[in-house]
Amino acid sequence: MSPGIDALLEQARAGLRRLTPHGTIEAVRAGALLVDTRTEMQRREQGELPGAIVIDRTVLEWRLDPASAWRIPEATGYDREIVVVCRQGFSSSLAAAGLQALGLRQATDMIGGVEAWREAGLPMSDRLADVRY
Repeated sequence: MSPGIDALLEQARAGLRRLTPHGTIEAVRAGALLVDTRTEMQRREQGELPGAIVIDRTVLEWRLDPASAWRIPEATGYDREIVVVCRQGFSSSLAAAGLQALGLRQATDMIGGVEAWREAGLPMSDRLADVRY
């Protein structure tokens, strides 16, 4: 019998040092890579995160694994801090745990997702998204 998604989410989060929206800003200022996994429709509705690279969840591991032939240039090493953000902070926790399992030890996510960012009154970007395929 399956433990269910709630148990899987709890297990994923147990290994993460999750960040608040303000903590995410500080991490990015210190050199962390901010990765937005929201869909195009969600980004259209909520807006774009400043400084984020948009990577579809279906190719996230391939784009961020430094050993992958399909990595993005910013995937410079397994010690690179990566903060994954989604709409509400659920799928980003699972994604960050997956990145940690891949060897990206400093992968984490942002508590509450973009909804928490907006609730904190933090600015959204008026620039086009930096989408990586």
